[in-house]
Amino acid sequence: MRPDGSESDIVTEYVLTLSCPDRPGIVAAVSGLLAGRGCNILESQQFSDRDTGTFFMRVQFAALSGTGEDDLRGAFAALGADLGLEWRLDATATRERVLIMVSKGGHCLNDLLYRQRSGLLDIDIVAVVSNHPDLRPLTQSYGIDYHHLPIGPGGKAAQEAEVLTLVEHYRADLVVLARYMQILSDGFCAKLPGRVINIHHSFLPSFKGAKPYHQAHARGVKVIGATAHYVTADLDEGPIIEQEIARVDHTQSPEDLMAVGRDMECLALARAVRWHAEHRVLLNGAKTVVFR
Repeated sequence: MRPDGSESDIVTEYVLTLSCPDRPGIVAAVSGLLAGRGCNILESQQFSDRDTGTFFMRVQFAALSGTGEDDLRGAFAALGADLGLEWRLDATATRERVLIMVSKGGHCLNDLLYRQRSGLLDIDIVAVVSNHPDLRPLTQSYGIDYHHLPIGPGGKAAQEAEVLTLVEHYRADLVVLARYMQILSDGFCAKLPGRVINIHHSFLPSFKGAKPYHQAHARGVKVIGATAHYVTADLDEGPIIEQEIARVDHTQSPEDLMAVGRDMECLALARAVRWHAEHRVLLNGAKTVVFR
């Protein structure tokens, strides 16, 4: 605020993300548009995928209060029509509202709750949903609503309908499967495209089913890992956001491998959620572009 009490110097920060067919002049057009409205670029990253001919860009910039969000959106809409842009504009002060789904394993949930409360993860965790009651005390110790939604007589469709009602009720931007041990239906996935992140061990497609770490131990694996990805109708094959790996050896038991795996799941999932919340992840077909 100026000494005279006016608010014309109040700054609002935004993140612009976009993709479009690659061509000369995109960066110049975007930066020129921002400069013409008195905006200051704070961070800019871009990538051209030569295989698909697609250009990706993330720009974080500051705008004075005299430059309204409606004006910016109108300008980008016009530019998007000229260049064929798919674009999104978000104010950095607006935090992603996250609904977490979990079963009995609490390590990823506990990690996300701790990171959010300690300021390491700039999101709002609005609720936790589980098909088991076990993690209610942990969740409620953080003052967050816990919803126990078992799969009852109505089957999975009825339970998923309740989950979608909660997503709408809490106005959740993102759903995080923090070791939620149920397969989501194709219909559920279709309703939240690019808005559901899952975490699992990285052995897939090997060692499917029960006790994957025991299967891996029996085969003498030397590397284990965790994968965080967007959920699609193709089970565990959605676009990968982040992966974490660790080397292991013959001295480690299956329980040792599981302990290492839990730590890696926490790390990979936390990074994926953070990068999504900071609008650093852009979908590129079956892959992602991540501007770290």
